[in-house]
Parts: sequence; C-alpha cells; structure tokens
Amino acid sequence: MNPNWLSELAPPRAPPPPGWWPPAPGWWILAALAVALAGGALWRWRSPRRRLCRVALRELRRIGSADADLRHSARAIENLLRRYAIAVFGRERVARLTGEAWLAFLAAEGGAPLAGEQGRRLLSTAFGGKAYDELPSWLAGADAFVRCAGAAARTRRKRQRSAAGCSAQGGRP
Repeated sequence: MNPNWLSELAPPRAPPPPGWWPPAPGWWILAALAVALAGGALWRWRSPRRRLCRVALRELRRIGSADADLRHSARAIENLLRRYAIAVFGRERVARLTGEAWLAFLAAEGGAPLAGEQGRRLLSTAFGGKAYDELPSWLAGADAFVRCAGAAARTRRKRQRSAAGCSAQGGRP
C-alpha cells in the first residue's frame, strides 16, 4: 500500500445545484390554489346580483348627493326601489304592489326603516302629496333594503331549490 494513497483519489465533485424548473409539487399545488381563488373572487365580484346591488347603491349615493328638489329625490328613491325589487324578486311578485302592501313588502325584505310612517311620507312626497323633509332617513331605509333584499332573495331561492330537490326525491333529503 502506498503511503500517499489519498492523493491518488479522484477530486471531490459536488452535485450540480438544483434548477428552478420544474418546480416542486408543492409549488404546483400553490399555483393551482392561487388560480382557483382568483377565479372564485372574480366570479363573485362579477356576479350579476352583486353588480346590480353595487349599481343601486351607487345611484342611491348620487340621489343623496344631488341638490335636487325634495319631491324629485323622493320620486327617484321610489323609482329605484321599485326597479331594484323587480330585478331581484321578479315582476310577478312586485309589480302589483302599491301603498301599504308595497311598504309591507319593503319592510319584510329588509327595508324596515321605510315601514310605517316613514314609508307613507316617502310615498306622499314622491306622488304629489304633502312634502316631508326626511331625505336622510329615506336614503337609509333604501340602503338597508338594497343591501338586505339581495341576501334575502338568495336565501329564499336556496330554500326553494332544496325543497324542490326533496320533493323530487320523494320527500327524503
């Protein structure tokens, strides 16, 4: 045996550093999750019901900030509430409602501040009766209706779909 046997060995070689491509499986999972979350957020944000709600709230802010005649503002709020209710709940359910029935509908679907005397004053001002200067409370009631009505309609539709599914399956869930 040679006393310098260590010098006869091959020089040490380290493996090459790992490249950046292809990524590890964890990065693929993270990328897929990020794409799914972004798609879900975009779908939720572009939902027609949510867009309708955003547009209605924007129009309410415009009505509140406009320096218009009180009767004109009351008519604009009433018109917006009617259009929004027809879009969310359907023409069959909303179009025939007037007076106290309309106010009861608004109160039942989230516009509780417009129930009773506040709602009557809004209708009176909007349709040529005595003018009441309660624009901030009317705007608050309309805002509450727009925000709550969409959620209430979605919940009701889910219940109706699940009930229809149960009845189609012979009453079993």
